[in-house]
Amino acid sequence: MKVDVLLGLQWGDEGKGKVVDVLTPRYDVVARFQGGPNAGHTLEFEGHKYVLRSIPSGIFQHGQVNIIGNGVVLDPVLFREEAESLERSGIDLRSMLKISKKVHLILPTHRLLDAANERAKGGAKIGTTGKGIGPTYTDKISRNGLRLGDTLHNFREKYAAARNRHLVLLHAMGEDPDLTELEQRWLDAVEYIHTFDIIDSEHYINRALRDGKSVLCEGAQGTMLDIDFGSYPFVTSSNTITAGACSGLGVAPNKIGEVYGIFKAYCTRVGSGPFPTELFDETGKAIRDKGHEYGAVTGRERRCGWIDLVALRYAIMINGVSQLIMMKSDVLDDFDSIKACVAYKVEGETVTDFPYSIDEGSIEPIYVELPGWKTDMTAMKSTDEFPKEFIDYITFLERELMTPITIVSIGPDREQTIFRNSPLLKQ
Repeated sequence: MKVDVLLGLQWGDEGKGKVVDVLTPRYDVVARFQGGPNAGHTLEFEGHKYVLRSIPSGIFQHGQVNIIGNGVVLDPVLFREEAESLERSGIDLRSMLKISKKVHLILPTHRLLDAANERAKGGAKIGTTGKGIGPTYTDKISRNGLRLGDTLHNFREKYAAARNRHLVLLHAMGEDPDLTELEQRWLDAVEYIHTFDIIDSEHYINRALRDGKSVLCEGAQGTMLDIDFGSYPFVTSSNTITAGACSGLGVAPNKIGEVYGIFKAYCTRVGSGPFPTELFDETGKAIRDKGHEYGAVTGRERRCGWIDLVALRYAIMINGVSQLIMMKSDVLDDFDSIKACVAYKVEGETVTDFPYSIDEGSIEPIYVELPGWKTDMTAMKSTDEFPKEFIDYITFLERELMTPITIVSIGPDREQTIFRNSPLLKQ
């Protein structure tokens, strides 16, 4: 058996949670492979709305095992809040959720360091969510991290060493925090995590594959926030791409099967960083309002713009995407015309390859304009109901991206998802 990977192709917020939920009945195991509680995977069904930060989006279907993999960084306090909220909703979480011993833990001092580092940057802020994720990955790479498995052996000694190292850094930055309350809540939350099944997830997943089980890997954030291939330094602290599933779950590259790449019919970005197709006019505001473009975790306004096919082609190449999933098509239902960026003009030269840097002001997007479909698609049940202009838009995107679009979302509910038999699948 192969593992299939589902990930975002833009700057995050593409709608991964909804699609994982829709696809979960096809799989035996759903596993998160990177990121932390800066994820905000939103799911809507049966009149309820849920936002998942660390827990995989497969927990609302029944019978599947859900795994938080070793590539994830976990905040015990936020995990407890999220898990207890789900349990109050009637989700039998302990029967479904397993957590890797190798996840790195976000300490209270990691969050304080995150805030202090951001303040120190002044006008050059990254736009972090302040969840302590960057400092936790920093400790991981510098071999100073504290893993969940460490809580099972000499935990207090290991925790004290990590905390004291952080306090030295905080004092050097002029900070003198009182940790008493934060620390106790954190330690209580660690004990709460011990009530879940803590496993060697790499062995579990590979054993499941040998036993003929199907596995779906769920990514967080988006390709353009990847630490290596995103718009550095305005990126997240992990590998958000397909390769991250290998290192974040212990899956060999030859075990990767389908790669589902998710993108919006337009573009959004939260926080700082370059955004070539960003709109600062009424059109951008209309997209934000119609799409309810506010961060699921932070509540911050998302910056909105037209779809960027230069960046999308790059993301498809980096990830080896085999199928595309287009989200929020319905947000563009009212537009007379729709633009798509097909190339950049960089210092007078037209380029179609994504460049080394997309610093603000150095890129001029080159657009193609297409007619809008001017039709409310939110109640449609099949591709037969799609207006011609929308079919033309899909065909245009497939031609530009050379990859089939097999799922189209026309609303936030899991029922507003239409599977499509793309002609490119037959080639």
